[in-house]
Amino acid sequence: MRDPSLTELQRYLHREIPISRAMGVSVLHAGPEGVRLGMPLVPNLNHRGTLFGGSAAALGMLAAWTLVHERLRGEEGLTPHLVVQRSAMEYLEPVAGDVEAWAGPPPLEAWERFLRTFRRRKRARIEVEAELLWAGWRAAHLRGTFVAAERLDDARAAGDLR
Repeated sequence: MRDPSLTELQRYLHREIPISRAMGVSVLHAGPEGVRLGMPLVPNLNHRGTLFGGSAAALGMLAAWTLVHERLRGEEGLTPHLVVQRSAMEYLEPVAGDVEAWAGPPPLEAWERFLRTFRRRKRARIEVEAELLWAGWRAAHLRGTFVAAERLDDARAAGDLR
């Protein structure tokens, strides 16, 4: 039986990030220790019958983004705007089947610094890494920097329109 929280997270991603639905992304695991997303090959094919690089990058980025989103929401009760600032993808192997992305947590010191900065300045950035895995192989590696910023509607409610 599927965990209802995973189903709800998948619905959230499909609703808020519509490309995740078009790519067939599924949430396989989500917890403080990491996020694992799955994606079928067929809607993400390139002209060579392997995984399109853009789909691979999007899956890695989505796994890393989801990790930060879920940790902020679940562990900290925070719901800032969360966007990617920069990313770099290294492709190691062609992928000829369904693929998974795993994003593990950043080092504890980096996470704590990120939270302190966000609470103090209402804006902070953190680097997160994700791996794409296919048939037991590490197929790609993504490094992304994500920025969390206080929501404008939250600032207005607090009377802070800096």
